[in-house]
Amino acid sequence: MTHALTESEQPRRSRRAPAGRRPKPPRRRRVWRWIALALVLLVLAGGGTAYWLYSSLNGNIKDIDLDKAIGDDRPEKLPTSGQNILILGSDSRAGANAALDSANVSGARSDTALVMHIPEGRTQAVAVSIPRDTLVTRPECAKSDGSTVASAKRVMFNSIYSQVGPACVVKTVEQISGVRMDHYVEIDFAGFKGLVDAIGGVTVTVDQDIHDSSSGLNVTAGTHKLDGTQSLQFVRTRHGIGDGSDLGRIGLQQQFMIALLSEIKKQDLLGSPAKTYKIADSLTEALTTDSDLDSLKALSDFGRSMNGVDPENMETIMLPVAYDKVDPNRVVAAEPQATKLWKAIRTDSEIPESAKKSPATGGSS
Repeated sequence: MTHALTESEQPRRSRRAPAGRRPKPPRRRRVWRWIALALVLLVLAGGGTAYWLYSSLNGNIKDIDLDKAIGDDRPEKLPTSGQNILILGSDSRAGANAALDSANVSGARSDTALVMHIPEGRTQAVAVSIPRDTLVTRPECAKSDGSTVASAKRVMFNSIYSQVGPACVVKTVEQISGVRMDHYVEIDFAGFKGLVDAIGGVTVTVDQDIHDSSSGLNVTAGTHKLDGTQSLQFVRTRHGIGDGSDLGRIGLQQQFMIALLSEIKKQDLLGSPAKTYKIADSLTEALTTDSDLDSLKALSDFGRSMNGVDPENMETIMLPVAYDKVDPNRVVAAEPQATKLWKAIRTDSEIPESAKKSPATGGSS
């Protein structure tokens, strides 16, 4: 299904640097640019061994061919709509992930879902969190074995991953938003733990004590440097804040994402090749991407194209939702806020303040 644009939805012209003058490169660089450069230096210095390391990292990355899996039933890609990336944190409790949580939960879920929009030619980005308890209409999707799953209404968003697979999650997001996803990045939580440990922890500040027996997180109000296990507890916490719903923890997840990206960019990757490899190994081992990003070179090129985006300039928004009238434990997209939000992203326009207000807050302010 292709979303037809009204005249008012035509994309606006992007803002670019004045002609004849090259913008000064930002001081901070995307982590993959430095990783790729460090690996090139290793290849020059170490010969065959370094090449083997590079090949090993490439082999870590898993990929999904979205065009093949979804076909042509996708929104149109607008020429000036920037870049849109769907980022999922997969929370399987099987295998290595089983040891990271005491809960007896089977299967896998898209525990964290972010639509990251990077406007054309600008340095600011926005990340829209989709609450996992949101009820959506799942479109007809093809499974990896070639079979077809029929469309279904009132499906909980985070169940789609386990029921049909990641390509169907992408298709669902595209159908409810009208925004075509340029890329897909999935981070497995077990590998996520290794990444945090590899960079030496992530620093966060909380304004209240959090004691969540379900996730295992116990922190007091103030600033804390979290290791990998504590970081997983942090992003999984829901019972220690707000009303105990999924909505309450979205703010923590957004806060942690920005802190993690900022910490990675602070790392002295060129000064420590061994640490660079450890970080790269942990990250690539945890990654599943679309087929256009399934190599170090592709990731490096993409990161370089996003040089101007600084995590500290990233705006985080929760998809406006309201409590479902039939099941108050679930939420649905709030209107007209959700439509206004997706329209702004689709047309690369400024998001109205009214489109950021959610009737359901999870008990948080």
